[in-house]
Parts: sequence; C-alpha cells; structure tokens
Amino acid sequence: MPSSTSPDEEDSLQTCVLKFADLDLKESNLISPSSSLKAELDGNLKKKYSFAKKKAFALLVKTKQVPAPSYEFKGKRWRCCQQLFVDQISIHRHVATQHAEEVYQQTASILKQLTAALHASQSLTSTDKKNPPSQEVSAWLPDISRFSPDELSSDQSNEDGEVLLYYCYCDLEDPHWVCAWQTALCQHLHLTGKIRIATEGINGTVGGSKVATRLYVEVMLSCPLFKDYLCEEDFKSSKGGAHCFPELRVGVFEEIVPMGISPSQVSYKNPGIHLSPGEFHKEIEKFLSQANQEQGDTILLDCRNFYESKIGRFQGCLAPDIRKFSYFPSYVDKNLDIFRQKRVLMYCTGGIRCERGSAYLRAKGVCKEVFQLKGGIHKYLEEFPDGFYKGKLFVFDERFALAYNSSVVSECSYCGVPWDQYRLCSTPQCRQLVLTCSACQGQGFTACCIMCQDKGGKQASGPAQDSFKEECECTARRPRIPQEQPA
Repeated sequence: MPSSTSPDEEDSLQTCVLKFADLDLKESNLISPSSSLKAELDGNLKKKYSFAKKKAFALLVKTKQVPAPSYEFKGKRWRCCQQLFVDQISIHRHVATQHAEEVYQQTASILKQLTAALHASQSLTSTDKKNPPSQEVSAWLPDISRFSPDELSSDQSNEDGEVLLYYCYCDLEDPHWVCAWQTALCQHLHLTGKIRIATEGINGTVGGSKVATRLYVEVMLSCPLFKDYLCEEDFKSSKGGAHCFPELRVGVFEEIVPMGISPSQVSYKNPGIHLSPGEFHKEIEKFLSQANQEQGDTILLDCRNFYESKIGRFQGCLAPDIRKFSYFPSYVDKNLDIFRQKRVLMYCTGGIRCERGSAYLRAKGVCKEVFQLKGGIHKYLEEFPDGFYKGKLFVFDERFALAYNSSVVSECSYCGVPWDQYRLCSTPQCRQLVLTCSACQGQGFTACCIMCQDKGGKQASGPAQDSFKEECECTARRPRIPQEQPA
C-alpha cells in the first residue's frame, strides 16, 4: 500500500532514491535494521527510516486488533500468538519483542514504495496525449482553499457522504506516476478506498464527503489521460463516505480487475456488446417470458462470486458457485457446453468484470452472441429499483450490501428464516461472511460453520491451537471450479 508523506518528508526522499534504488528489500539476509537497512541511511535519511518504522509498527498492531465483547462499549483488544491483550502497552511490548522481523520487513517495504512513487513522479517528461504534461504530482491537485475542512471530510453520521465506484479501460504508459498522483489526490481530498492501476487502465472505489467526491470526478474528467474515455455517467454513486473503508489503498497491478489472465492474452478491447439498463431490462423480460427457459437460446449469467449472488440476483440467472473472479475462466472452460450456440447476457456489480469476462467468453468461440450490462447492477437499479433484480447489492466495503428494494432472497444459514445481512465469522482468524439472523446470534450461533464455532469456543475457554487455517469447511467442501450440469 503506498504510504502517505508530509511535504517536509518528500524532500528527504529525493536522496533516499539514490540509496535504495538498487536494493532488493525482499532479500532474506537483511535481518537486523541496525546492521543492514538502517546502515544504508545517512543522517538526513534516518528521519525517513524512523517515519517508515513507526508506520510499519502501527500497521502490524492494527492487524492484531479483534472486536471487544458486546458488553464492553469502550476499549480495544488485540490477539496475537494465542494471547489476548487488553491494553496498548502490552500489545506494543509484545510486537516489539516477538515480531521485530515482521516490523522490519514492513519498514523496508514502505521505504521501497515511497521511493518508487518518487521515481514515478519525477519520470514524467512526455507531453503527448497519453501522458500529462511534465509537472510534479502537486500540479495535478485541485484548489481546495475555498472549502472548509468540515466540507472535505465525512463521518458515519454525515448525510453528505458518498461512495464512488468507477473504472476506465485505456492504455496507460506510466501507471506508477498515476499511482503517485492518485495517492496524493485522494489524500488531498480526504478520500479513502481502493484503487487499482495497470497499463490497461484504472479501477476505483473511493469514499468521502460529496464535496470531495465531486471534486474528484471533476479532476478525473479533465485529466488528459482519461478525458476521452470517462464521462459523468461512468461514476456510480451510493450513500456512504470515508468511514466505509478502513484506509486508502492505491497500487499498481497487472490487471485492474483480478481475473488471473494477462491482458496480453485476453484484452479489454474485445468485449461483448454493451446494453443500456433499458435494453438489458427488455432482454430479461423477453427471457423470462419464455415457457421453457432451460430450452431457450439465452443464458443470463452472473459474473460475481457466491457471496454476492446469494443475497441478490436477477431472476432466472445462472450464478456460478465460485469464490472469486479469478475462478471464472476455469468455470467457463469446464462448462463450455452450457454456452454453446447460446446468446449470453452477462452482468456484474459495476460492469468491469464483464469487460474481461465477456472478452474471455467470446475468445472461446462457442456463443452465438455475448452481451453485457453497461454500468452493471448499480446503473440498472438506478433506473429499475423494482425491476428484475431482487435482493440486495453486495459491495466490497464495510457496508457489505445496499438495499434498493424490499425483496429478501437469502436465508439464515442456521434456522432458514429470510435473512440477508452479512457479518464476519466470529472466529478472528476466519474471514468468511455468514448469514445468521438475530435470534440465532442470540443463541451463540455467530460463526460460518460448526468447525469455526468450535474453534471460537476453544479460543474463548482455553489455550488456542498453534495455527488456524483461513479456510474452514465452508470452503474446503466447495469444489474450486464447480461444474454445472446441463439441463
């Protein structure tokens, strides 16, 4: 994750580049900060090292934090090495003495990211259409002097908060410069969220005040990199704010949506036919009117994972039981007969997964036609909140889901009553989402499965096991690539 820096810290980075440009920070022989990494720093750079180390320490401590019992309204708790810590002094002492190597590795990583960002911001020299003019990142930040700090910040109680979801496929010659610029821009506007950048474009979800998000949109639409590709309607908005994300994460990746296949093999430039929400609505209406949908020539395909489709989906859809989008290509390969000589109507949350997913399906050469919902479910629900999409819309932030209609299509995993409010499994090491109703929660059913419920009980009553797997029986029993049986 690119780290934040203050203006005075940026100056010391310029010489930091000379020291760290050729240093492989992943080498295992870098054991002690005092004997290796810190030895590389001169007096001017030791301040930068101290900053990076403090940030690394704070990040590691934050990962150890666990929810406090419901009867405790104040205070924090941390769990590490099968121990429970109830005050900051004890967890800080534990991390400092038992996890020094991890802190050091994170410190090295932060220094490397900071120097890479500086390299990127200084390397911009081209003035052609694909690059901004040769200027510092600061020259591409909007003037916020006319706004008060309160107008640029949002909290959970602020009704003026907003979350933006957008993507833009376009060729970027210097994604690292874009990464540095986006980091500075979001910090400038007090935005949090996640942004992925690659040579194939940008994909972002950011939250903040409406003043801040509107400024962000204006900057993006005026930037030479995106102004010929992005338009106002490409930004999907919903109620929220900076509090919907724990932090700001901006990074450079090979793909702006992780399908697991290089863009050089499957390009965004060969997608399916885009349908507006109105056109897509008519296609579904026609599809659902068929007497025998299984025998028809159309398939309504959900490109999302099972967490998403479980709580909300289009009527009559085929929703693959996959854990993440990178499993989608293998799912298609295993089930080509389902799509043979079919018209495929694809959809996802905001449209971005369909861009690459439809390109992959088209490349197989088995479908009659491949269509995709432009703007995704977000845009469809803006026009048809009571249309053919039933249930909630899953989102990848701390809100978990958005409600556009009153339909509940999922149920409590314990008692089976209608329920669609996700919560994290109560076992800290497990990151599964669970549907458990209020009544079942009251009876202590707060884990995703019996295995995790048992783990949680053991942790609460006595010494824990040495390690826990992230995946429990919920995913262990699920085939990695489920194969659908043709009707």
